Amino acid sequence: MNATIIGASGYSGRELVSLLLNHTKINLVGVTSRSFSGQTVESQIPHLRGKANGLTFSNPSIEDLSKNQDCDLFFLALPHGTASSYAIPLLDAGKKVIDLSADFRLNSPDCYEEFYGSPHPAPQWLERAAYGLPEIHSLSWDNSPLIASPGCYPTSIIIPLFPLLQNDLINPNNIIANSMSGVSGAGRNASEKLLFCERNESACAYGLPKHRHLSEIEEQLSLALGEDVIISFHPHLAPMNRGICSTISVLANGKLCRDNIWACWNDFYKGRKFVHLLQEGEFPDVSHVVRTNRVDLSVSEDSRTGRYIICTAEDNLLKGAGGQAVQSMNICQGYDEGEGLP
Repeated sequence: MNATIIGASGYSGRELVSLLLNHTKINLVGVTSRSFSGQTVESQIPHLRGKANGLTFSNPSIEDLSKNQDCDLFFLALPHGTASSYAIPLLDAGKKVIDLSADFRLNSPDCYEEFYGSPHPAPQWLERAAYGLPEIHSLSWDNSPLIASPGCYPTSIIIPLFPLLQNDLINPNNIIANSMSGVSGAGRNASEKLLFCERNESACAYGLPKHRHLSEIEEQLSLALGEDVIISFHPHLAPMNRGICSTISVLANGKLCRDNIWACWNDFYKGRKFVHLLQEGEFPDVSHVVRTNRVDLSVSEDSRTGRYIICTAEDNLLKGAGGQAVQSMNICQGYDEGEGLP
């Protein structure tokens, strides 16, 4: 299959370029970038020297992309709001789209407007889009030509909590999630708060009390439970390039029993190669998952408070972005789920 990446110069876009160039069943025929148009991929992503086959960044119009008969699949590595302006014409032209932005992750246009500050440009596609978390949702091009790839923070929180809520093992009230993200999660843009001297040897909370990803997390957890779930979510910027570490505190439903949590995860994620369960006494470590498409999970009992303490770690640019998008594509195409993924 021929694929094009729109917005290939950002951190997630660059990861996609690398993944798809190494994918044995995908022919990467186009990479777009306004800032790098006319320059070769090898000149801007030097670690791909000798692998990019002369591929050059371009900046075609939306109309030209939609009319491109040589490409069937488009990855959108664009900011929210911008992605939808590309997605709709491409979908109308019969193309398949995997969107890494937040434009199609929510089912409710009202919720989108509340959290993202503007009306949704294409509400008719919200219920039609498939939420691309492959370990939880069944994905197929027959169901939808549009896959909304989940956010990085939501992936680290939804994966551990979804089966626990579905199986009534935890109390849906008073869920508290604290997450730390590498600075690459803020995107590849010039900002004073992202300068080395600002972030090195420092950590800070941001986006409180209502980070945009909260909408996505609560919608998916509510789907698991069958009723509304409201959580406290506290994101932090950490002095590292990439990776996410989340610590989630939840009340047990009934008597504390770590083995019940572990058994639920083991059953729910059996055969899923990118979810790894750690043994008692082990804790997820960002350095162990960076540059992989894996998410590591652990659970501990706190008998003093009647709570489980759940920890997760993932690479925000792979399992939290480009890697998960490729994983979804693999499933929809009928390839092995892990094809081309580290």
